[in-house]
Amino acid sequence: MSKESFSDHLLELRSRLIKVIILFGILVIVGIPFAGEIYSFVSAPLINLLPDGSSMIATEVASPFMAPIKLIVYVAILFSMPWLFYQTWMYISPGLYKNEKKFTAPLMLSTIVLFFCGVGFAFFVVCPIIFKFFISMAPDSIQVMTDISQYLSFIFKLLFAFGIAFEIPVATILLINNGITSKASLIKARPYLIILFLIIGMLLTPPDIFSQLFLAIPMWILFEIGMIFAKNK
Repeated sequence: MSKESFSDHLLELRSRLIKVIILFGILVIVGIPFAGEIYSFVSAPLINLLPDGSSMIATEVASPFMAPIKLIVYVAILFSMPWLFYQTWMYISPGLYKNEKKFTAPLMLSTIVLFFCGVGFAFFVVCPIIFKFFISMAPDSIQVMTDISQYLSFIFKLLFAFGIAFEIPVATILLINNGITSKASLIKARPYLIILFLIIGMLLTPPDIFSQLFLAIPMWILFEIGMIFAKNK
């Protein structure tokens, strides 16, 4: 690769990253006036399960001010991800062969859809079950009152973990179709991959077996789906 070509690639990469940052900034600015409504929606999985007399609390002096800002930043990052995926695909697509470019659009769409499927699954299915489990385990003498900053960090860590984990079919297809590995190799490695999924579930979710399995099992299923749709190589 010539020096000029390398510089062109760096300039294009910078241009695409700037576009992602601009969208992120716009989403933050637009979201600030709606921080209250967004917080009500995001906090619903826990608020709806709290016992009577319990509520969210702020344990730090700056939390009432910083929590809404943190929330908007998290949401802006979340909704910037499709644009980031798009810019990534557009950056790498010129280097693909003609027959490979035919798969670019479906894979790009799948990347976005799967990411939000993972986020939705985490928010609407996993979070309520986890929170119900945590609250039910609290002794009667303990009143459950969760700090808002800790809650936001917890739930968005979970959302991003599931969103990224749901990209496994795309990753599997790309690895096989680009000749990096083969179906036969992945089939032989399946037991080790299942263990890896369990370890990832342990690292990215709360320290209870239910939430770990909620992440590990979908990862395994999505891996198998990717194997089905990948070319035989």
